[in-house]
Amino acid sequence: MTNVLDDSEVRRVLAVMAHPDDVDFGAAGTIAGWTSRGIEVTYLIVTDGDAGGFDDGMTRAEMGALRRDEQRAAAACVGVDDVRFLGYPDGLLEPTFDLRRDIARVIRQVRPDRVVMPSPERNYERIYPSHPDHRAVGAAALDAVYPDARNPYAYPELLADEGLEAWTAREVWLSGGPTVNHYVDVTDNFDRKLAALKSHVTQTAHMGEGLAEMLRGWLGANAAAAGLPDGRLAEPFQVVDTA
Repeated sequence: MTNVLDDSEVRRVLAVMAHPDDVDFGAAGTIAGWTSRGIEVTYLIVTDGDAGGFDDGMTRAEMGALRRDEQRAAAACVGVDDVRFLGYPDGLLEPTFDLRRDIARVIRQVRPDRVVMPSPERNYERIYPSHPDHRAVGAAALDAVYPDARNPYAYPELLADEGLEAWTAREVWLSGGPTVNHYVDVTDNFDRKLAALKSHVTQTAHMGEGLAEMLRGWLGANAAAAGLPDGRLAEPFQVVDTA
């Protein structure tokens, strides 16, 4: 039996993702439910997604700026207004000490009860979530949750120079990995998830109506795996107790 915090025990959530649109593909329906219940959600996007898109006439800097705007618009669709970017280079991420420190800094700033992140494990059943940048962010973010952010002696400059006290996040939700132990019924928030993904015009406009069909197929399969009734839709996670 998976031990999952009741949402009534959660005041703040931090979602740490590699690229603009990652959080919307993996968790936007779930996040829409959280914000509707009054939970504060912050997005931390490690890159600007400048290596994505299909417009060869646009510079990479222009693409990054556009994708930041798209992520802010997508966040608004699900009730999130705190969106932060670290500006690391797209496609070149590694789980370095610097990246761990930068994520730990935001954990100490936001002081979340729950942190959502990509799984650091490769998923051989469904390869697309296992982009190297996703796995690198998952590894760095998990290390930032434990042990970095809670250890007052890790990155002492965060306390000495920035006044950021140690903070223990109680729970991690991993998205896109090979192990699933928790499903969230997002049927009632499907339209908000779809709107968020459509906000990423550079990534999804070419899919047209196929985007909704793809999502319904994937989310419907998740719901079936969770034992939910026909017609329901669900997002999958591996929940890890980190208290």
